[in-house]
Amino acid sequence: MLSDVTDNDDFPITVLMVDDQAIIAKSVQRMLKDESDIKFRYCQNSAQAIQVAKKEKPSVILQDLVMPDIDGMTLIRYYRACKELEDVPIVVMSAKEEPDIKAKTFALGANDYMVKLPAKSELIARIRYHSKGYIALQQRNQAYSSLQVRNKFIREVFGRYVSEEVVDRIIESPHGLEPGGRTQRISIMMSDLRGFTDLSERLAPEDIIAILNNYFSAMTDTIVQFSGTIDEFAGDGILVFFGAPVWTEDHATKATACAIAMQKKMIEVNRWNNDRGFPELDMGIGINTGEVVVGNIGSEKRMKYGAVGQNINLAARIESYTTGGMVLISEDTKNDVGDILNIKDVLEVMPKGINTPIDIYDVIGIEGNHQLQLEHNEVKYTELENKIQVQFNIVKGKDIEDGFHTGVLTHLGNDNKQARIMSESELPMYTNIVIGIRHHDGSFMEEKLYAKIGKKTETGHLGLFFTSVSEASASKIGNLTGALGEGTEC
Repeated sequence: MLSDVTDNDDFPITVLMVDDQAIIAKSVQRMLKDESDIKFRYCQNSAQAIQVAKKEKPSVILQDLVMPDIDGMTLIRYYRACKELEDVPIVVMSAKEEPDIKAKTFALGANDYMVKLPAKSELIARIRYHSKGYIALQQRNQAYSSLQVRNKFIREVFGRYVSEEVVDRIIESPHGLEPGGRTQRISIMMSDLRGFTDLSERLAPEDIIAILNNYFSAMTDTIVQFSGTIDEFAGDGILVFFGAPVWTEDHATKATACAIAMQKKMIEVNRWNNDRGFPELDMGIGINTGEVVVGNIGSEKRMKYGAVGQNINLAARIESYTTGGMVLISEDTKNDVGDILNIKDVLEVMPKGINTPIDIYDVIGIEGNHQLQLEHNEVKYTELENKIQVQFNIVKGKDIEDGFHTGVLTHLGNDNKQARIMSESELPMYTNIVIGIRHHDGSFMEEKLYAKIGKKTETGHLGLFFTSVSEASASKIGNLTGALGEGTEC
């Protein structure tokens, strides 16, 4: 075999000549010696040619017809039956012009026919012509293979968190994975489990993982159903976008409908928990609509699809005002959805980072194409005959503030999730507190109760929404009425 005479390229022009006459091969090599971009290989027998062709993958084969071991016609058949070589151009080189033989070689799959030895210029022109077409095919195949890898990556990354429709539309974009972003109006949903931190401190790690996996699985299925894009799972929270990466005009409507559907899905989640002896979960959801910067954030090596902007922070603030089972939306979301909403209440709040109070809306249903309603049962309160002395601290984030407040627990809701207290402390609505219940001897129950301050009643009582999911806490709340007298319903 003669050596090559050119540099290595990704797709070089490589000539494989198969001829039992070495003198013919040397003549062809001399013709090509000044063509620095053309590599030349030579095989003197057909068996060797098959091995070299598979290994070297030439861009064109110069094939003699009369061979001592395997004749040229049979060799052409083999090339065309071999998956690796089926597209390689074959130029038959014969001692004379024979129309019938030429026709037969074309029928078997040859691409060209020359009488040897041709002029140098003709030989080089035909080699370049056929190699150009084959190299272009290789480049297309490589591009297609890269595209398949890219698409597989997109499906693996996005397919877990968005619908097939969204994945398909991302794949259609030639810039779907490039770093960078754009300003776009979308709807942002934040969900969080109430009191889950307390729960996670008391259950075994494997139980926590089982509970979260079941919860996330149920929520993911629902989010995908409404064309949401899950940006991340943060602890027990979920951040979801609607309207990105694929724009939909009704993103606010889909976000709100999705939130209601997620709350309804919690019935199944808690049934699963009950069947396994796990505590029930309560989830709060906040939604905001506005402009953010969305796109691929990171570097070429490590990148994620995400969004940044004040409106994401506001969605998180809105979620922080929720109690279990609640969906709160911003005024921008409400205006985008329109009059198909069923709103239970309008709340005025002053989120951190906002200079003036804003209205947020407690949504319990949506009409139109979705027709989703949350069950809304009026809570009835029992006034306790023997009032309960309590002491409570304000909770900010994960920190319990120093300095305690005192009060008296006077009423208990029939859902065991709400109560009323009397206190001289003036606390804003939605303040998170941790409560200690005082025994008659002045000591406190070991188990703490976590709650959120609700509306102040006409009689001056502060409303409470219990957020702790502790089984012991729930048992204490449920037994308060029985232990301290039935009281009177109001």
